[in-house]
Amino acid sequence: LQKSGFVAGDERLFSLTPRGLALASAYLSSNQIVAVMQPLMDEISTKAREVCSLAILDGQEAVFVARASPARVFSAGIDIGYRLPAYCTSVGRVLLGRMSNEELKSAIEAMTLTAQTPETVTDKSTIIATIISDRSKGYSLVDREAEPGFRSISVPIHRYDGAVVAAANIGAHVDRITTGEMIDRFLPLLKDMAVTAKPLLV
Repeated sequence: LQKSGFVAGDERLFSLTPRGLALASAYLSSNQIVAVMQPLMDEISTKAREVCSLAILDGQEAVFVARASPARVFSAGIDIGYRLPAYCTSVGRVLLGRMSNEELKSAIEAMTLTAQTPETVTDKSTIIATIISDRSKGYSLVDREAEPGFRSISVPIHRYDGAVVAAANIGAHVDRITTGEMIDRFLPLLKDMAVTAKPLLV
């Protein structure tokens, strides 16, 4: 990538060049999932008055590919292209939940689970059980495990045939909302959005 001019840097640190950014922009503009989801995310972000994000699974990480933010909310860090470990994020757990139980166990066993915050669960058996439980509930809620002072709730985004192709979340600082309020206020918005998107994702 460096030889092709897409990234610049030394042997340890790299950054995208304008050419790399143009390639990323072209990918996102041609990505059908993002094209379908962005206006729906804009709508529920306005209703929730919080940031809404869309992520896909890339190996052991959740990669954020789209986001919507109401004007009043400033959010640093979580932006397009941002990566977080899948095991400790609500989007990541939703995406891992599309695996069979055996595939999930193998995936978690292959991961090195490190504490991102004092609240991060790093016991592999607990993580596996949580993801299986979240799958049955149809959503995942993570409280301060990925980032200090931040909680989020996510749902799977299915395409027309039922396959999970992404995960969408709404996140907020702990000072603004409780976990119970997230379930009461944000979960219905996310579920309605997922239902609307399903027949449009082919």
